[in-house]
Amino acid sequence: MVELIYPYEMAPVVPTPTAGSKAVMAHGSEWFPIVLPSGMVVGRSTREYCHGGSKPLHPVIHIHIIDRFSRIYLQKRSMRKDIQPGKWDTAVGGHVSYGESLIEAVYREASEELGFTEFNPIYLETYEFESSIEREMVNVFAAVGSYELHPDLDEVDEGRWWELADIDANIGKGIFTPNFESEFQMIRKSLLALL
Repeated sequence: MVELIYPYEMAPVVPTPTAGSKAVMAHGSEWFPIVLPSGMVVGRSTREYCHGGSKPLHPVIHIHIIDRFSRIYLQKRSMRKDIQPGKWDTAVGGHVSYGESLIEAVYREASEELGFTEFNPIYLETYEFESSIEREMVNVFAAVGSYELHPDLDEVDEGRWWELADIDANIGKGIFTPNFESEFQMIRKSLLALL
């Protein structure tokens, strides 16, 4: 697993503010670590900058939840999301906040999105994903079990268990996020091997 390695002092703001620029540190902005593929944190920036087309590499976590019946729990992204609103996606997904470890982000995001706190995350893999507006270091985890999950409707529109055949039948039809579709194909065997 790639661990985030933070510098001893606070990492510099990216992009570097200039005397003539507006204050980069907007009050209430979310701050993400900017990383090298090794996990070394080389800067920090706002959500707006990371999603603004400059594409600095920043870490995210995904959690796939699978039960003993081989069903996968997916969330439907809120229509208020700035990326892929209304599409079905990984059970839990979110950005790592500046200063957090990956495991801290896993538990924070799981709690925020599903009220999910009592589980043992299993690391599967790390890869880079690039879209037209951002570049992410995706850290993929899994949880196995029949959990009672409570989606936060401010975070997601709904959540439900999907049969593998239903997922397969809907791949490529615009129902799922492109990231979920490619990631699911990548980790499918590893996920099923946990059962």
